[in-house]
Amino acid sequence: MGSVSLKIGDGTARFKKVSYCSSALNLLMLFSVVTTNLFALYAFTSSPKNTHHLLIPHTHKNISIISEQVSLILREIDSSQKKLAQMEKELLGYESFDLSSPKVTSEVRTFLTPHLLPLGKDSRTGITEMVASVGHSCVKSLDLLGQFMSYKVNGVCPDDWSLGQKLILSGCEPLPRRRCFGKIVNKVGLVSFPDSLWSNYSDKIYSWSGIGCKNLACLNVKKLNRDCAGCFDIGGGYERLRYVKGRGKNDFLIDDVLGMLGNGGGGVRIGFDIGGGSGTFAARMAERGVTIVTATLNVDAPFNEFIAARGVFPLYLSLDNRFPFHDNVFDLVHVGNALDVSGRPEKLEFLMFDIDRVLRAGGLFWLDNFLCTNEDKKTALTRLIERFGYKKLKWVVGEKINGAGKSEVYLSAVLQKPVRV
Repeated sequence: MGSVSLKIGDGTARFKKVSYCSSALNLLMLFSVVTTNLFALYAFTSSPKNTHHLLIPHTHKNISIISEQVSLILREIDSSQKKLAQMEKELLGYESFDLSSPKVTSEVRTFLTPHLLPLGKDSRTGITEMVASVGHSCVKSLDLLGQFMSYKVNGVCPDDWSLGQKLILSGCEPLPRRRCFGKIVNKVGLVSFPDSLWSNYSDKIYSWSGIGCKNLACLNVKKLNRDCAGCFDIGGGYERLRYVKGRGKNDFLIDDVLGMLGNGGGGVRIGFDIGGGSGTFAARMAERGVTIVTATLNVDAPFNEFIAARGVFPLYLSLDNRFPFHDNVFDLVHVGNALDVSGRPEKLEFLMFDIDRVLRAGGLFWLDNFLCTNEDKKTALTRLIERFGYKKLKWVVGEKINGAGKSEVYLSAVLQKPVRV
């Protein structure tokens, strides 16, 4: 996500982010360049139809005309560039964040106002002030942002986590911090690790506001997404068998995958699970001494709270955000259909490159039962993966029959990141 940086003096916050012009903008730019060049050609090649003996007296006049033409061309170029920049801002949503706008609440203004360092310039970083930031798309959701930042300072925060998630899903990420106390949900009956990995708790320890279901029983009869059908039923059903007993050739087992890397180079110690459902992958890995961070939102279910209750690490994060990890830190990255991002092909490329960034050389990328809705999608994903030069340790394309009795094609793979020079 882009961020907002504040400019001192004019009370505005401007978004700074490299963006791509649309084809329409490119055509307009091309038209502008061609037009200005024609003006230039006319100005420098045209000559007065006078006799030779009258040429010298008109020299200064011709130079003046050419100078005026050049000035006109420069003004046209400057005007065109400004129009193009404004069109690009409007198309992509990178507008100025005017802190003086009545739509901007006092808490948003207070949060975004830069604060000078008390001792002046920091000798290590060179900064002189602390600047907060929010996601660039927050400017397109000022009404929702105003609601989110409307609360009693030093009081209890409204029970509006679903409003914050709505902002995140609209691209307003990161959200601004707030000066209120989060609502407390009493976590009664929690048990110690590792018994917590497969323990069922009371529905009362989860927050159900903003969610259609109000208990786990309701969730267990729903298919919340392609990777979570009955995934909250950790006491019975297939969820208890996942990753230790497969139902088809696309279902890889954890012990088999860990054996592919072996103990060489440190083996698998820490990993990252993207869109990890109710945390079963992390729980199975925890049983084997591997720490897994599970990234998920609370779409239609209290995923983060459920994962935390199991004693594993949830990360409340959308896939549109850069992963908050340093380069080359994970031994393994696991992802299923969370990799199926909508939009332009570049969106998937950005996600794959960020996955590659946080995975160490020699680490494993485990693609788990990715649904190939059509041949083009499978081909596009395959070609993208091949660009990274990963070693294919296991690659399986198989068919499954869905609930409607139709055949679906799934891709599962375990790939090893190469050492790049």
